[in-house]
Amino acid sequence: MSALRKRIDWMPSPPLAPHNPAYPDGPLDGEHLSRMTLGQRDLEHEVLGLFLNQMDRVMDLLSGLGADSAVLAHTLKGAALSIGAFGVAEAARGFEAAVRQGGATVKASALTALRESVGAARAAIEARLRQP
Repeated sequence: MSALRKRIDWMPSPPLAPHNPAYPDGPLDGEHLSRMTLGQRDLEHEVLGLFLNQMDRVMDLLSGLGADSAVLAHTLKGAALSIGAFGVAEAARGFEAAVRQGGATVKASALTALRESVGAARAAIEARLRQP
């Protein structure tokens, strides 16, 4: 048991958010993604594929601006944070706040910002998936 404990104590835990809030790595922080997938490209590709599918489903549902929009945006925010799509996470947070505050104009503006972030993240993810 002590050997296992030493091994666990040795293993660093990856940070869940970047230390630079400006997100200088673009729409997808590859270093964060690599840490979260333990440097395993197969796992990275699988996770990115799952995220793309989830992102598409959420964005389709958000377009209706229904009552569950804040919950869906919160879900997207968490998924985006886990893979390093920090711009999507920030835009989803903004949309979530806009839904809770009300106002059609604010929600529409926040949804536009979210769509732009999602588009940029999609391009970055698809480019990464083309890498061997």
